[in-house]
Amino acid sequence: MNASEPAASKATDAEAFKRVFERMHAATRRSALVERASRQARLDALAALVHDNAERFVTAISADFGHRSAHETRLLELFPSLESIRHTRSHFGAWMKPQRKAASIWFRPGRARIIPQPLGVVGIIVPWNYPLFLAVSPLAAALAAGNRVMIKMSEFTPRAGELLAELVARYFAADDVAVVLGDAAVGADFARLPFDHLLFTGSTRVGHDIMRMAADNLTPVTLELGGKSPAIIGPDYPMAKAAERIMVGKLLNAGQTCIAPDYVLVPAGREQAFLDAARAVVAKCFPELATTPDYTSIVNDRHFQRLKGYVTDAQERGARIEPLSTSMPDEERRKLPPLALLNVDDNMRVMQDEIFGPLLPVLPYQDLDAAIAYVNQHPRPLALYCFENDAGRRDRVLNETVAGGVTVNDTILHIAQEELPFGGVGPSGMGHYHGIEGFRTFSKQKAVFYQSALNGMSLFNPPYGALFDRLTKFLIR
Repeated sequence: MNASEPAASKATDAEAFKRVFERMHAATRRSALVERASRQARLDALAALVHDNAERFVTAISADFGHRSAHETRLLELFPSLESIRHTRSHFGAWMKPQRKAASIWFRPGRARIIPQPLGVVGIIVPWNYPLFLAVSPLAAALAAGNRVMIKMSEFTPRAGELLAELVARYFAADDVAVVLGDAAVGADFARLPFDHLLFTGSTRVGHDIMRMAADNLTPVTLELGGKSPAIIGPDYPMAKAAERIMVGKLLNAGQTCIAPDYVLVPAGREQAFLDAARAVVAKCFPELATTPDYTSIVNDRHFQRLKGYVTDAQERGARIEPLSTSMPDEERRKLPPLALLNVDDNMRVMQDEIFGPLLPVLPYQDLDAAIAYVNQHPRPLALYCFENDAGRRDRVLNETVAGGVTVNDTILHIAQEELPFGGVGPSGMGHYHGIEGFRTFSKQKAVFYQSALNGMSLFNPPYGALFDRLTKFLIR
């Protein structure tokens, strides 16, 4: 579809995108009904946008990072974006059908239904670490639910934002989808708009601010935050296998992933075995880490210096720094080789903040009780990884900890399951999306009761008397 007003899809100042919002809002209030064919056309346009411009996104995102592995962009952004759209297109027709519900026995033969309806205008605030996937996946859900959508892209990935804005203007009508570009001040103005729902993906710190700003309009929010996601290696689990899956998950996007393993709990006395196995994985996956195109740069100097600051702070407080690669840091290209940190404690910044980089604290534990207790003494994480073949111990970890999502005997993969809800808990977020959960998040599940022509409600009309008393006595017996 061609935009009737292409410029409206790339709003960069508060007044411009407020006008876009007002037009979208007015359109949703003129008619709440959005036919299946319209939703299908918008999803088809989104699929074409991503598929036809895949390599342009690879190039733009790499430029934003200084260097982003093209293979990782294809695997971690293009594939899941298209898979999310495919899954949504296959199922949204069934999702949008009214659902029969059982009416209370006292009100039969009346009938009950739930009718999913579009909320109206949805706002999506996209982070810099996966600028395509974390825009497209919630966008697909919001469009399937029949909404109009405004997207705020991160100022840290300006080329990806500019490209998405250009393509949205080409593939969508201006009042269907719009892209907003700009800095944190623009983002704050965006969050203050009276959306019908606002989804934010980013840090817990900024999540507090977003929720406060949305509260002024009583805008419901879905917060996809981060936190410190632990990996627990069971006492009998093969160390080499655990280290491989942990390090591969950790080093995707150079650790700049919200569900990357943030620290690893290993059985006491096996720390060196983990370090040896981790070094072998890094050497195999990135034999020339300093020059390989497979290893991603840190997104900007601010974050590069932040990560260096974690290492310095930890070292000054008694941590032991263990390089996992023979390569040295490259400040100019912002390549930071992976480091393990031992002898860490909660007073260190690296154990207080979400790391979002290739640093991996390694903590020993004496027994499973201690490992579970450590996780539970800290804010509930967005993800948890359990490496354990013993069903009893595995179930203890699953049942006695609370996390947004879990992958057993691997990392990251639960986010790729469209039939599973994705979302945090407490400080790591609230609300869910992916698959039908995204459709429900961006829909109003409207409850409807159909009264039957034959019913007994008149027996409860005033003036109240003996019959009313007998009936109510029976009901509350």
